[in-house]
Amino acid sequence: MDDLLRLDDRLNGEQRLIRDTVRSFVDDRVLPYVGDWFEQGTFPARELAPALGSLGLLGMHLEGYGCAGTDAISYGVACRELEAGDSGLRSFVSVQGSLAMFPIWRYGSAEQKEQWLPRMAAGEAIGCFGLTEPDHGSDPANMRTYAKRDGSDWILNGSKMWITNGSIADVAVVWAQTDDGIRGFVVPTDTPGFSAPEIHKKLSLRASITSSLYFDDVRLPASAVLPEVSGLKGPLSCLSEARFGIIWGVVGAARACLEAAVSYAKTRVQFDKPIGAFQLTQEKLAWMYVGTAQAGLTALHLGELKDSGKLEPRQISFGKLANVRAALDIARQARTILGGNGITLEYPVIRHMNNLESVLTYEGTQEIHTLVLGEALTGLPAYR
Repeated sequence: MDDLLRLDDRLNGEQRLIRDTVRSFVDDRVLPYVGDWFEQGTFPARELAPALGSLGLLGMHLEGYGCAGTDAISYGVACRELEAGDSGLRSFVSVQGSLAMFPIWRYGSAEQKEQWLPRMAAGEAIGCFGLTEPDHGSDPANMRTYAKRDGSDWILNGSKMWITNGSIADVAVVWAQTDDGIRGFVVPTDTPGFSAPEIHKKLSLRASITSSLYFDDVRLPASAVLPEVSGLKGPLSCLSEARFGIIWGVVGAARACLEAAVSYAKTRVQFDKPIGAFQLTQEKLAWMYVGTAQAGLTALHLGELKDSGKLEPRQISFGKLANVRAALDIARQARTILGGNGITLEYPVIRHMNNLESVLTYEGTQEIHTLVLGEALTGLPAYR
């Protein structure tokens, strides 16, 4: 499908190479199989992780320790192409790089970085991020997971929920209350008292591993603490990194739905002509393209701000709110063009549509990002 606004003309040579490389990987290693993964509720993370690592996609926006050290737009372009395959694939890469590797890279000790980052960048070790709890999703300040000192050690108790990669992770970055405020802990998942049962019966993000985390008197050494951060600044900064990837990623999901709808509209014949020749269908496709292109423009602008060091959390909220909502609307419209075929996994649309219902909620719900923008506009917080 033509890029009518020629947005990718603004990419440099390295960014285009990353685009083409990731798109080829998705075409070869993901699209032929992802419908089955979705139907079966599975994701071959251990198989794909080394391949993703060899392409430099894990922690790609970080410097050193085997990470590629790319700019923000390159990371965004990769997320776009990954999510054109499936939101679960982009989620795996996003959680690995932005939620598990980033806090170790930014706030960890030299020993923590050396122990985990090279292996995680190579896809040899998988990480997860423990913040959300069963009763505290949008309000992490009131989390109940608690770490208490015991001599030089820490004893961790509590639970987390909706944790991508949880049951397959080698290491979890866990945020917990302490007597000194919220702290981050690097928790090897083979530590006694740690368990991570997988969550089943999902109808969204089925090609993704989602788990709960339980901590039952998990004893950790003093060296498990992330030494360079305390308070909510730590987890929220990680979420900002991951949300940036979402802003780009959902453009890929929208594009995949639009491409499927255009192709179908050109070949599905009713009343002796392709349905793409009807004005109502063309109007749907036109607005779908406008939404996809506007989301792409937003992602590109925010990427330029991030690369110049000027990106603010409220701008990330704008992008997450606007782009996810646009992508979900585009997926729903695409489903109507495909008619009954739109609910089958023979086409990617229903899979993307179901996935985007989760993306609308995770890493800041639509409602929370709306309130962030409301506060930015009025100066009045509406959270409490």
